[in-house]
Amino acid sequence: MNDRERAAADIKTVRAAQTKAMADRDFEAAASVWTEDVTMRRALGQAIAGRSEYLDMLSSTSSGQNPIVYQRTAVTVDVSDRWPLAYEEGRWSGHTGNADGQPVIAGRYAAQWVKRDGRWLIRSEVFVALTCDGAGCLYEVVP
Repeated sequence: MNDRERAAADIKTVRAAQTKAMADRDFEAAASVWTEDVTMRRALGQAIAGRSEYLDMLSSTSSGQNPIVYQRTAVTVDVSDRWPLAYEEGRWSGHTGNADGQPVIAGRYAAQWVKRDGRWLIRSEVFVALTCDGAGCLYEVVP
């Protein structure tokens, strides 16, 4: 396995651990893989800027009586051979109650990763909703 393949495997491992942390509602662990200045465009268009705002959003949607548990699965990871950067594409889904619950909204995502101090961190993510079911179809999109 070459360095780029190893880095891609590392990123997939980090993503899987973050996804498990979200399912376990360990939001601090999930947030530990974001840079402080992380940006995110939510699936229906809302913008998030910074780790604190992202953590607040994740905590508010993933707790309470009908939490949405987000699952993310990396499909491809491309690592630069020049810079400490990588690009990830994958599939995501939002499940009611727990990770095994019925998905109510799902789609695709892309992420930019940066390697800092020997760790791969997410600097930016874009999620796009493509399908819905039940209550997920009632969510409002930002025009």
